[in-house]
This record gives sequence, structure tokens and C-alpha cells, in this order.
Amino acid sequence: MNATPLPRPQDDPRGFLRGLFDTAVQRALPGAVMGAYLPPPPAGGRTLVLGAGKAGGAMAAALEALWPQDAPLSGLVVTRYGHVPPGFSSRRIELVEARHPVPDEAGLQAARRIAALAQGLTPQDLVLCLISGGGSALLSLPVEGLGFEDKQAINRALLKSGAAIDEMNTVRKHLSAIKGGRLGALCAPARVVTLAISDVPGDDPAVIASGPTVPDASTCADALRILDRYAIALPPAARAGLESGAFETPKPGDPRFAGHALHMIATPLASLEAAAAAARAAGIEAHVLSDEIEGESREVGKVHAALARAVARRGTPFAKPCVILSGGETTVTVRADQPGRGGRATEFLMGCALALQGEPGVHVLAADTDGIDGIEDNAGAIVTPDTLARARAHQLKAADYLDRHDAYNFFRQIGDLVTTGPTFTNVNDFRALLVL
Repeated sequence: MNATPLPRPQDDPRGFLRGLFDTAVQRALPGAVMGAYLPPPPAGGRTLVLGAGKAGGAMAAALEALWPQDAPLSGLVVTRYGHVPPGFSSRRIELVEARHPVPDEAGLQAARRIAALAQGLTPQDLVLCLISGGGSALLSLPVEGLGFEDKQAINRALLKSGAAIDEMNTVRKHLSAIKGGRLGALCAPARVVTLAISDVPGDDPAVIASGPTVPDASTCADALRILDRYAIALPPAARAGLESGAFETPKPGDPRFAGHALHMIATPLASLEAAAAAARAAGIEAHVLSDEIEGESREVGKVHAALARAVARRGTPFAKPCVILSGGETTVTVRADQPGRGGRATEFLMGCALALQGEPGVHVLAADTDGIDGIEDNAGAIVTPDTLARARAHQLKAADYLDRHDAYNFFRQIGDLVTTGPTFTNVNDFRALLVL
């Protein structure tokens, strides 16, 4: 799908790695993959589009282009600020922007409007739900008894806690009036077709954007255990709602979901496989480790570095030259006294660089496929054999920057940030280790 041949890795390692990342992103662009999954327009009813996520703008644009011009289409999709595709002018689907990862008033109002649009549908109506990563924050409508400011505070605490994405979204679902299958239930008795872009390990639709359109097997008790595990405070009314089960989500088998359909139109594994195919076309063997790697970012970086060293020094478990690819969603546990700048990708790279210690022939790129690493303006960064030496020349101590979670400023000062701007899709972390 990448029309431009990749540069030879031996001649341009940076360009080669960046080309692999671009290929992975292109494989996940809604305009390239959505058409195969669209149902025909309903014969007698209307078609309503509802959606949320960082890829929401591109998904809405793709749907408007692909849907028959003579078939009615209307609806509302919310995406992150700055994630509206350039030149897109909505003719039939309204597109609004809101904040991510901590929700704001714009997201709250969009969620209210989406919930209202789902009311009063008939069995003849079709609802197309466009769901992608980031929807948990963008589609924020607290349950009765939980204030919006409390919901924001809980979200901030979860983001800093080191909790895995499925844990965070278990909590979010049970404190939401629209996620955890509640939006899908609101649409009954209409037919619902969910088109999803996965940004979670395992592609579980109940975790992507906290599963607004699919039944939820997790429980209020699960949410409470997670909140207690990470010592996250709850307002008394919210704790009471979880303890009593009043905040329980719709479960599998609920008749309101009968006839619903869900399609994964883009996944992390598909993007990794596209990058692997591009590498092989350039003459470099590629190995996909997994699209489901989780854990503390810096520690995952150390493990990847150990693998690259084994390949570089002993030719095991892979022969060099090769590229090793992985995806998933790592975490960064931030202490209140260390408020540095950076996201999962750059923290991974700091751990990797320190473990590699300038290993000859090893180049590493890590980036978030949505183009935004955490809340910064970069997608990720690149590590080269001379990264630490160049840092020392700038009088930068890599270990100190890692200790204060300030990977963004470390890579910024040595010119190794990867900046793409919003990519208008989101299939999670992308990591490529080139061993020459």
C-alpha cells in the first residue's frame, strides 16, 4: 500500500524505519479499508451515523465519500482537537472536536447529543457506529450521581496510575452513561453496524473506546477492585453505585443487541504485517513479535534491547540483517514529583537506548500510530548507535531524563523526535528495531 519504495536500510536507516512506520499508518487509514465493510442502505428506514475516536474525522470523511449520494445519511461524530482531515467539509455527517485524553465540556456535550440521537429509532433504521481509540475520553457522559469534574479527576488518576488499558476502560465503562454497551442499547430496536479501528491488545471490541456499542462482560466489582488496586479515590455516591451494582453495564445475551454486527476494519497486526511486507520488499527479513505487548514502557524497552543485542552479537534468534516489529500498548507510571514530558514511545526508547549502550548496527524507531505520543506534538523518536554519545556531547544524562519521565525533552535536544502531526487513524504503538 506504500507507493514509494523504501530506501536501502544500509544507506539510510532512519529513512527506512520512517518508511516502515508510514506504511503501517497507511494500512490503517479509513479511506483505504472501509469500503469492504459497508452494508447497503436500508430500504425503508434512515441511516444514522454515530461515532467517537481519534480516527473519527477520517472515518466520517471516508463514509461520506463511499456512501451513495442518493441515499440519506446524517449523524454526529466526535474526534480529538486537530484530528479533522485537511480539506474535509462535512455535507451529511456533523463532526465536532473535543479534548483527549482528559475529557472536556465539548466532549460532554457531544456525548449528550449522540445519546439523544440514538433515541426513537425503529427496526427499519440503520445505525453506523464509527469507533476508534480515544473514544473513551471523547465520549464522556457520567452516570447519574457522578459529577463531570469528578469524572475528569478519575481519568487523570487512571492515566498516571500505570493501569493497563483494559483496566482503565473497565472503570470508565461503569462510570459512564453511554459506554460499556449503553449506546448500543439506546439504539434498539434499530440495526447497528459498528466499524471499529482497534488500538488495544487483542482487538477486544469491549475495550476499544470502552465498547460503547457492544455488551460488556466486566462488572462493577471488577471496576472497584481496579480502583482500589491503584488507590484511586471515588466520590461517595460513585462508590455506592458500584458497590450496589446500580452502575452495571448491559451484558452478553441482552436482547437489545440482537442482529448487531461489528467489523474490525483496521488492526495493529494488519499494520505490522504491512510494514513487514514492505521491509521484505526492500530486501530485509522482518519478524513480527506480537501486536499485544504490554507492560511498563522502559522495561519493555530493555527487553527489546536484549533481543536486538542477541541478534547483533550472536545471530540468534534471528539472523541479521533484519528488522524486528512489535505493537501493543505499554504504560508509564508517573510519580507526582517527576512531572516530565513524554509518552509511551519515547519512554520505551529511553529504556531501550540505555540498555543498548550504543550497540553497533542497531537502530530503533518507536511511535504512536495516531501521530501523538501521549499529549505531546511528536509521534515518537529514533534511537541510533550514537544516541548516547550525542547526548553526552550536549551534556545530557539519559538516566536522569528517564528518572523524571522527560524523554520528550531528551530526544528534542538531540534532534531525534519523529513528528508527523495527526495521522487520522490509531492502531496503537509501533516499534521497529533494525539490526544491520
